[in-house]
This record gives sequence, structure tokens and C-alpha cells, in this order.
Amino acid sequence: MDFSLLRELCAIPGISGDEARVRDFLLNYIQTRQDSWKVRPVVHAGPEFQNNIILIFGKPRTAIYAHQDSVGYMVRYGREVVKVGGPKAGTGTALVGEDSQGPLLCSLVLNSQEDLEGDQFPPLIYDCEREIDSGTALSYRPDFRESDDKVRCCYLDDRLGIWNALQVAEDLENGAIAFTCCEEVGSSSARFAGRFLYEEYGVRQALISDITWVTEGVRAGGGVAITVRDRGLPRREYVNRIFALARESGIAHQVEVESSGGSDGNHLGKIPYPIDWCFVGAPESNVHSPDETVHKADIRAMVDLYRYLMARL
Repeated sequence: MDFSLLRELCAIPGISGDEARVRDFLLNYIQTRQDSWKVRPVVHAGPEFQNNIILIFGKPRTAIYAHQDSVGYMVRYGREVVKVGGPKAGTGTALVGEDSQGPLLCSLVLNSQEDLEGDQFPPLIYDCEREIDSGTALSYRPDFRESDDKVRCCYLDDRLGIWNALQVAEDLENGAIAFTCCEEVGSSSARFAGRFLYEEYGVRQALISDITWVTEGVRAGGGVAITVRDRGLPRREYVNRIFALARESGIAHQVEVESSGGSDGNHLGKIPYPIDWCFVGAPESNVHSPDETVHKADIRAMVDLYRYLMARL
């Protein structure tokens, strides 16, 4: 499999709320590639969609959801930084950004010092040759690495989900793809996309193209994970249909059952429309770190199963 597009996607800064560069990259990619796809999609984007992009292929029955945003940091005051979402990185982690003075490179410091009165210093600070403007978004410096069986980089969550959707788009005849925003901070625009797709196209089924965790029950190299429940609880009849199709396909897959974690699916479940959803995604280790790692066999299974499901659901 060619991962050059995935490498490009992982290199684009786009923490939650600041997805414009990812949006613009996707719009340009769609514009340049859509004539070679089996069906040229209707593209819904623009100011009324903010940073969201919705693609319509033929007569859609099912929509793929993939979020554009990533975790990261933001400069507060002085040298303090605050988290955006749930990044997990240690002292010395390289961060990049851009402020009024131009592009910048700094490093993260986990501060455990206390002042003379016993008050804790800010828990996270940056180390940089110059002061950084307050409000500046900081993201991991990308370092894309590929071995015989694995891909490793920051932001595979969810640039890999986007990449998967774009692979499926190449030969998708009937379906929709929604590239959403702000999933990592719990205010996902999937609610808006779900309403739009239901009201305008009658789409009542969704597949969540996102990345989950390697755990004691979900192993790297074991196939794409199909989630029965996490913090959200999809309708079991719909999930059972997906498992039946997965077994029929012969594509490697595994069952995920968790009590925490969430996705765009959780937000679809909270809007007043009868939309069925299910998380179907490859598992990764080193979640939300600069070294997120996914097994290539699971990536291949994810793409293959999405193609199979989108043709049959």
C-alpha cells in the first residue's frame, strides 16, 4: 500500500478548532482527484459548513465519518501551555506552530517545581529561544516512519481515518463521506453533519472511520476493530448486521468492548434523528502521542472492510 498521502496528512497542523489547513488540503485533493473516481461526488463545503466537508456519491444510504482535528496544545500566558484534547507526551517533545513572528519550534516541559510558598508552577510549559504569542496553537512535529509491518507518526488519529475514507472514495458508487471537526474536545460537528445528511438525503446509517486502542482484547495485527460499545452504545441490531457482513467477507476483524472512549458516533447518538452508527477502525498503540503506531495488516483490513460494507449496507 502507498502511504505517501498519509504522510502528507500527518504533517498538516490541525488541532481542534484550527482545522482550516486540513480542510483546504482535502478540498484541493478532492478537486484534483475526483475526475478519476468511479463517481464524481457532490461537494458540500464553504462558509455555511465552516471547516466541515460533506461528499455525496450517487444515492447514499450510509455515511463515513472521519474527523479532521487532532490533539495538541495552546500557549496561555508567559511560558505556560494548556492541552487541547488529551495529548500524551513527555518533556523534550518537539512542538511546532506559527505566531505573529513566524514559524516556530519549541519543546514541551512537564514542570514539577514549586515556589517558596509551596504553590505549584504551571504543570506544562514550553522551552523556546523566544517568547511565543498567547493563543498560539502547538502540535507535534511530524516524524513519519514506515517499517515492513507498521506505520508510526503523530496524528494517525485521525488522519488514518481520513486516508481510509479517501481510499474508499475512489470506487464508491452510493454513499456519503463527512469530514468533521472538534471531535477531540467533545464538541464534534458530527451532529451538524448527521442532521444535514438525514434531512437532505435521508441517510440513516453511519460508519465511524477512526482509530481505537490496542488493549488486552484488541491486538495489533488482529484485524480492524468493530466496537460493540465504548462510552456510547450503538443499536445492537445494526452492529449485528455489520458483524454478519464482516464474517461473510472473510476480512480479518475483532470485537471491541470498552466502558470509556468515544467518537463521532457518540454525537450522532445524541441528536434527535434515528441514525444508526458503528465504530469500525484499526487499533493503535501510543495513543495521542508523537509515536502513534498502527499495524499495516489492520490498515489493509480497515480499507477492505469499508469497501465491502459501503457496497452492502
